[in-house]
Amino acid sequence: MMQKNLLGAAPPYAVENSIQTLGRNLRTARLRRNMTIAEAAGRIGAGVRAVSDAEHGKATTAVAVYFALMWLYDLLPASPGLADPETDAEGKQLASLREPKRAYSGKALNNDF
Repeated sequence: MMQKNLLGAAPPYAVENSIQTLGRNLRTARLRRNMTIAEAAGRIGAGVRAVSDAEHGKATTAVAVYFALMWLYDLLPASPGLADPETDAEGKQLASLREPKRAYSGKALNNDF
């Protein structure tokens, strides 16, 4: 039997707070554009319930709905900097710790080309 995903029921506070803030911001963007939930849902190809859940900041709503709404309202970042591995300083440092420490492999060197 599959284990139930508890993230939807009790996400970490920072995650829940960020999703709820995003939802409020998406609702504000929709209202500023004088769109109904049904219009927004129709334009992104999702259901009214999915858009409503996104605007309420539900953690179980598909991430594609959030990104589609951000695209619809022209709120996506101009550069693909979202979760860019090049800006992940901690990840880079951890990866460098796993790299080999020596450049020389221990095999005999020769001048035979």
